[in-house]
Amino acid sequence: MSDILRFAPPTLPPTAEALRREVRDFLAAERAKGTWAPKGDFGTNPDPAFSRKLGERGWIGMTWPRRYGGHERTMLERYVVTEELLVAGAPVTVHWIADRQSGPLILRVGTEEQKLRFLPRIARGEIFFCIGMSEPDSGSDLASIRTRATKVEGGWRIDGRKVWTSNAHLCDYAITLVRTGPPEPDRHSNLSQFILDLRAPGVSIRPIRNLAGNHDFNEMVLDDVFLADDLLIGRPGDGWKQVTSELAYERSGPERFLSTYRLLTALVDRGGAAPDDRVAETTGRLVAHLWTLRGMSLSIAGMLQAGETPNLEAACVKDLGNAFERAIPEVARLVAPRTATVRGANDPFDAILDEAVLNAPSITLRGGTREILRGIIARGLGLR
Repeated sequence: MSDILRFAPPTLPPTAEALRREVRDFLAAERAKGTWAPKGDFGTNPDPAFSRKLGERGWIGMTWPRRYGGHERTMLERYVVTEELLVAGAPVTVHWIADRQSGPLILRVGTEEQKLRFLPRIARGEIFFCIGMSEPDSGSDLASIRTRATKVEGGWRIDGRKVWTSNAHLCDYAITLVRTGPPEPDRHSNLSQFILDLRAPGVSIRPIRNLAGNHDFNEMVLDDVFLADDLLIGRPGDGWKQVTSELAYERSGPERFLSTYRLLTALVDRGGAAPDDRVAETTGRLVAHLWTLRGMSLSIAGMLQAGETPNLEAACVKDLGNAFERAIPEVARLVAPRTATVRGANDPFDAILDEAVLNAPSITLRGGTREILRGIIARGLGLR
């Protein structure tokens, strides 16, 4: 089993640590100017102007070839930038998917024309992508999707619906998984991916508001949408293989255990220099778990740098990381009771706790439910 799961810790190069200081200085200077305010969850803080500033600094598309607008930095250098942005609670939402998944997908299987058309603009923070995968009545069974593309002269006609599409209302394109052939016994067959222009005729984006009244999720309705042949990404029928190849990027990064990091630091601050035994024990355990998860995630960054595809290890990081993220608000509210007696009283800890409690239910759903992840892990270990 030890030969299957590998988490050898890489060593960060000196360039990565120098880059860390640069990112911290940039964030401090921008915050002093009032251009951004911290939030805990990386998926709930969109700011296109801030994303463009990151693009100007070369911190989007960091590992891509310069020919396509990238900067040819290492995965470990990208990891450091990602980590610092998340720890600070910076507004990275709107460019996140394009940088983490959509750009690498285009770079790997896209045509030369697609690479030149989309990647430089992603790297500059000028265009943003979301993911059109989940559908009504499909749950986590992605292979059961019913959105269909029919071949016509010069392109394809697409009809169907996608739900829980994060930030589609803010994005320009969606990498969309559809059926391009009749159903077969192998449900993974005849699936393909398209670069869907979200402003194309026939595309409707409808908000799905959460219990807090916030608008992050959307339903996308596709009614006879025409997409030219040059918006098919990869080969017809390769959609499932392409989707699964993205999982190591989606599931292994520090965003899978830092969504409630601000609450952890607030808990440490609440305990002060001489915390009581309960707070000291709790924060000690949480910090130990955090450091272990960071080591695992950083190890995967090293594997990606080496050209490997560590999907099994990534599933482990996401499952353990999401459990950790959800545990922080649960234990924080128990060991550090609220001090505010009137709702809305100005207590930073209470405000951060409120945010974490509201966001926590979605943590174990996005990017694959825990049941799906544990099935992947079980198969990878030969247990099913």
